[in-house]
Amino acid sequence: MDNPFMARAIQLSLDNVLSGNGGPFGAVIVKHGEIIAEGVNRVTVANDPTAHAEVTAIREACAKLRVFDLHGCEMYTSCEPCPMCLGAIYWARLARVFYGNVASDAAEIGFDDSFIYREFARASSARSIPMAQMMREQALAAFRAWQQKSNKVPY
Repeated sequence: MDNPFMARAIQLSLDNVLSGNGGPFGAVIVKHGEIIAEGVNRVTVANDPTAHAEVTAIREACAKLRVFDLHGCEMYTSCEPCPMCLGAIYWARLARVFYGNVASDAAEIGFDDSFIYREFARASSARSIPMAQMMREQALAAFRAWQQKSNKVPY
């Protein structure tokens, strides 16, 4: 089934490759049947490992709408989101996500995220990037201050 929003995400991904500005990924965010934001992979041109198409689209949509919660919005992305983008999608509270390529398609061209899922399943001390907890009591001070703050904006 053809969809103009998915077609736009796919065109963005192709244009991004052809322009030499980043990887083969594009995303659009739609609200009430209108594209409100677009994003492409900008990792190498921005020297930012978080500048995936989905994340750049989320950032643009939030800035445009002046919100941090994109409930009621849908994302169309040229590829199944990676673990980082999936986390961002959940934090942004998007209503729905449609994707073109699947993770195995991306893995075939060198964008393999399966190791991240394997890392998630390991104990933090056994991960390839060692992680260790420290200074918990001191760190809890900020959490206690947040909990007591009467005018906090929950998210």
